Amino acid sequence: MSAPFRFPRFFVTTPAPCPYLAGKTERKVFTELAGPHASELNDALGRIGFRRSQNVAYRPSCLDCAACISVRVIASEFQPSATQKRVLKRNADLEVTACKPWATEEQYELLRRYLHIRHPEGGMVDMDEHDFSDMVEQSPVKTYIVEYREPSKNGTPGRLVGACLTDQQADGLSMIYSFFEPDDERRSGLGTYIILDHIVRAGNAGLPYVYLGYWVEEAKRMTYKSRFRPLERLGPGGWRRFDPEQRELSLD
Repeated sequence: MSAPFRFPRFFVTTPAPCPYLAGKTERKVFTELAGPHASELNDALGRIGFRRSQNVAYRPSCLDCAACISVRVIASEFQPSATQKRVLKRNADLEVTACKPWATEEQYELLRRYLHIRHPEGGMVDMDEHDFSDMVEQSPVKTYIVEYREPSKNGTPGRLVGACLTDQQADGLSMIYSFFEPDDERRSGLGTYIILDHIVRAGNAGLPYVYLGYWVEEAKRMTYKSRFRPLERLGPGGWRRFDPEQRELSLD
């Protein structure tokens, strides 16, 4: 007999400075993902805008701001743009492997390079190897770390140039965190390529969506998410298609 489902208990964090908008504070509501129904709970919460971090599901719950909007790509209808097609062609030789969520030193060193160049002021820049291992390995749901490597030679694996911690949910792939070689001109567009690969993977698996997390219109570092269309965003009325180029967003 299966264990009964227990309704989760939710908690709220203490307000802290917002990492996306100057002068704003952020507050999150969260719950623990544990027990035999952790995957089902994570799927249900993912559909209403929660994200996973280790064994916790969270979403913004700010008192004076609603700028963080959950977005997802409709994988079955996606058509790459001309620029995205060039990115796919440029990186077509990469060898992609969905690995078990086990942290490696090679992954950690790549993450360090990525953070110090792309996000030197971010909250993750001081992450040590233990923190990284926790991020990758502490997952109560179906999780992979997808590796992107240059071609192998004589049986030796090629250089690791990208990775993405990814959850497989009932209705799609949720990209928890991706990182890549930040300053290799030969591999420009790696971040875009990783998302494109996940859209292809979702389509091949019969999964309708790729969850990209939160999109903040005024945050420049979030702009890239608007380039993958068609997009849906979550509002009080549920998931709706939207055009990121429209300045006025109706949240019905």
